[in-house]
Amino acid sequence: MSNTTKKLLFILPSITGILLFMIPVKFNGNWTVIVKIIADFISAAIGSALPMLCLGILTISAVLSILAQTRINIFWHNKILRETFLTSPFWTLVRVAGCALAWITYLDQNTGRYAIISGADQGGFILNDLLCTLVIIFAIAGLLLPLLLDFGLLEYIGAILTKYMRPLFTVPGRAAVDCITSWIGDGTLGVMLTCNQFEGGYYSEREAAVIATTFSAVSITFSLVVLDQVGLVEMFGIYYMTIVLIGIICALICPRIPPLSHKKDRYFVEGRHMSETIPEGYKNSREYGMKLAMDRVSEHKGLGAFISSGCINSAKMWFGVLPTVMCIGTIALIIANYTPVFEWMGIPFRPLMHLLMVPDANAAASTIIVGFVDMFTPSILIAGAGASAMTRFIIAVVSVTQVLYISEIGGLILASKLPVSLLEMFVIFLERTVISLVIVCPLAHLLF
Repeated sequence: MSNTTKKLLFILPSITGILLFMIPVKFNGNWTVIVKIIADFISAAIGSALPMLCLGILTISAVLSILAQTRINIFWHNKILRETFLTSPFWTLVRVAGCALAWITYLDQNTGRYAIISGADQGGFILNDLLCTLVIIFAIAGLLLPLLLDFGLLEYIGAILTKYMRPLFTVPGRAAVDCITSWIGDGTLGVMLTCNQFEGGYYSEREAAVIATTFSAVSITFSLVVLDQVGLVEMFGIYYMTIVLIGIICALICPRIPPLSHKKDRYFVEGRHMSETIPEGYKNSREYGMKLAMDRVSEHKGLGAFISSGCINSAKMWFGVLPTVMCIGTIALIIANYTPVFEWMGIPFRPLMHLLMVPDANAAASTIIVGFVDMFTPSILIAGAGASAMTRFIIAVVSVTQVLYISEIGGLILASKLPVSLLEMFVIFLERTVISLVIVCPLAHLLF
């Protein structure tokens, strides 16, 4: 393979991946990315069939995960089946529970007999709204992610940006691609990319945990939806600038304190992570990055490997993550909507709210912990509480910068092989919440 061919195989797929995943475009009045536009178009075309598609996926996942526990030979000899369905007994149980909750939700939508499970704010939301969105995004993004992963872009970016990303955020330079994909596109895309890189041996446990919990941000579009919910859409400019500021500060602080600082630099697969020092004989990081990119292109095995990699990505997300989101998300929403548990957990935040002179401090404190379940719920609660504009602005900011909500991002992380437990995720969520409040409250006093 000539150098010209290698450069074309590096440049053309990488630019295509950047255009699809990382460049914001305005479509129907909203800023989004092309992958999301494609997903929305497909969703609109087959929208009525999506709940049944999700049910089929969850049923297959439950049945084959149970069969995989019997150690049938086919699961050991087939890579896609082994990596998709062979999991621990606990996660098999989660998949089975997710399937059961989905069927109860689907069959009970007309009778309402089990509304505590199937209601529009519990299982109905997870199945008909969240899963029907994720199923298409996972399919499209999973198939197209190799454009970012397999043609040298991460190696090139990594060599150039390591000198900035490592001292600032304690992660490799290649993590910049994850960060941009999450911030501009969608947090679920960033988690998918991070999972792939961790399982490929390019990130250590610590690096993967930091990237997944720190940079898996809410998209620009959904941030606008949150602000519109609290009736302050005219403040979007200062609102999003505040989110970016808090996101950067959280990314500077959280990796340096427990639990993230206690993670080990162990690798899921040894020998794949790249050196971060420029060897002798290279003029600068760009030249070394191009050399690494060319090496990566040389390893690529053609269209068949591209399609196989994309299918494995999509299969893992469909059959592994969707059942987990259905199970954990539904249970968390039932707890939030039918018990005072999260309101009780918000009581310790009341003194902090009063100290920061937040109007309607008690109402605001009650919404804070709910953000661990679902990112959109705090804005709904505070809007319905008749709170002041300042309080609504604060909650709208914090609910977005908390990041780790179980109904989506948190569920994806828990369903993956990323080394982050539920308890660790909750601690990081609390840390991000406190940092966000300490920054946004003084700023809100200046704005209102």
